Amino acid sequence: MIIEDLKIPNHIGIIMDGNGRWAQKKGKKRNFGHEVGAQVAENVIEWSADLGVRYLTLYSFSTENWKRPESEVNFLFKLFVKYLETRMLKIISKGVRMRFSGRIDKLPLEVQNACSRIENKSLNNDKIDLIMALNYGGRQEIVDSVNKLISQGKSFITEEDILSNLYLNDVPDPDFIIRTSGEERLSNFLLWQSAYSEFYFTDVLWPDFDYEEYIKALKVYNKRVRRFGGINRSDENGCE
Repeated sequence: MIIEDLKIPNHIGIIMDGNGRWAQKKGKKRNFGHEVGAQVAENVIEWSADLGVRYLTLYSFSTENWKRPESEVNFLFKLFVKYLETRMLKIISKGVRMRFSGRIDKLPLEVQNACSRIENKSLNNDKIDLIMALNYGGRQEIVDSVNKLISQGKSFITEEDILSNLYLNDVPDPDFIIRTSGEERLSNFLLWQSAYSEFYFTDVLWPDFDYEEYIKALKVYNKRVRRFGGINRSDENGCE
């Protein structure tokens, strides 16, 4: 599955958008789209591991998703637990380490317990870190980091202080962020970490996101010149 001469990002973040719209276009209920989308996520995890991606963060449930109908939220949690307890066991057997980022302690106890079990079972895996952003919000993560520092008695806060108190402070910033469904915004995803990420937006709805589309996105990434605020010698004006 390795693609010759393709530079693989160390850390990829994906905003998996469009499950509900995909289902509605097919005359189905939104939950059907979430089920298909979960299978696509499983595929992307395996492709990423095979391609050599070291960190993969999937935006699974945002702090804003609580605004959805209660029945849909409950279905999402049940589907998530089901996948953690069945399909993810196959995934971690291939060397995937499962981690979670977000306000996990605010989730239903059943979800918290499932997260803890799968995290512990995969703790020693080192092929790829799969990070599920669950009950996650970028603004909330920054606020939580600052509040930790305040509780420690900090009167002056630096960038390093905030960074060291983020949910997963050992995970490097994402090199590449992909969003499906035609929307072109971050929607509160990894706001601190994405300062110098490259972005890729596609009109493809998440349930239709296949291997060819993934490779297409990676090829676009390979054409980007990352300067991190510095000067590229080919630039006449020295701007980023």
